[in-house]
Amino acid sequence: MIKREIYLKHLRNFIDKPFIKVLTGLRRSGKSTILKLLCDEFKIKGVAEGNIIFINFESFEFTEVDKADKLYKFIQSRILNNQRYYILLDEIQEVVGWEKAVNSFLVDFNVDVYITGSNSRLLSSELATYLAGRYIEIHINTLSFAEYLLFKRERTHEQITNRYHEFDYFLRMGGFPVLHTGEYTYETAYKVVFDIYSSAILRDTVQRYNIRDVELLERVVKFVFDNIGNKFSAKNIADYFKNQFRKIDLNTIYNYLNALEGAFIIYRIPRYDIKGKEILKTNEKYFVGDQSLLYAVMGFKDRLISGVLENIVMLELIGRGYRVFVGKSGDKEIDFIAERNEMKVYVQVAYKMTEPSTIDREFRPLLEIRDHHPKYIVTMDELWKDNIEGIRHKHIADFLLLDDF
Repeated sequence: MIKREIYLKHLRNFIDKPFIKVLTGLRRSGKSTILKLLCDEFKIKGVAEGNIIFINFESFEFTEVDKADKLYKFIQSRILNNQRYYILLDEIQEVVGWEKAVNSFLVDFNVDVYITGSNSRLLSSELATYLAGRYIEIHINTLSFAEYLLFKRERTHEQITNRYHEFDYFLRMGGFPVLHTGEYTYETAYKVVFDIYSSAILRDTVQRYNIRDVELLERVVKFVFDNIGNKFSAKNIADYFKNQFRKIDLNTIYNYLNALEGAFIIYRIPRYDIKGKEILKTNEKYFVGDQSLLYAVMGFKDRLISGVLENIVMLELIGRGYRVFVGKSGDKEIDFIAERNEMKVYVQVAYKMTEPSTIDREFRPLLEIRDHHPKYIVTMDELWKDNIEGIRHKHIADFLLLDDF
């Protein structure tokens, strides 16, 4: 197993601290592997194997442990003394009422608890009720570009000689870890990703939210995917369906979007008015949990390249712990404003800067911002990389591999 240090480092800071460690993320994004790597670290530190309790609730072995009382009794049977035990529960949402059992573990036993889930609603009403103030969330993305390069080096034992060529492959293949543990054609890879997508749709949206019209849900998915990187609202979706002679009310659209967002199939990025210093409630942008989801559902479309590049940058910013917004400054748009602690970074994303009008369109909004925070133009230009008045122009591969922004 290849270590994903960005997440393990974060987890190490909370080992044996009195918090439930909650790993969330899209299905097959690597949560289970990170838990297993953590188990290995416990063993290296001298924790006895019997004091590590690992349960994957998607395994047939644990199908009968499907309710809180059964989970509690199972864990109770494994705790034989007052020593410290480490409990790692993978895909905990499969257990009905799991939060009651986890809360009891903290009260009744000397334990350190880690759980994973494939739905963000895991952290809403359930945890807020039982574990308020006693958990920390660590969100797991699919592989970043830097992690993809690490996986390739580990698998092939070859040095990376052309990062731009590698980015072209990453752009098409996406970041699901399973795709980078062996050789896959694009066609085979997209079949694998479509199965992941189907599982996420069925188990993390349809079943969890009791959605009856699956065909309509998938039409909404395709609308979102086809408009990646564009601003739109639920009303835009309703109008689209109206033109297709299909009536759908706004509440249904909101429910479907929330369900998809909850399963990390899509991300909603709100707009922020720089001058008014307020978050706007209309015309957000939506992105996908991994660019390969788009290809698996829609096929590869060259015309979506700008939106896909934005998607990759957005996931990188989120993966580095930034809060991400779409920027509005007067009548101009800034693709991303990202904030972390006291830091802020502005990013414009474009395919290529081939025309003077494109250069002006991308640079001008950033030139009008008069603060001293870093500002970037990110493209796929391999030759033209001029900086203008402190605004840095980077090839996207170079940008993604920066130590910090």
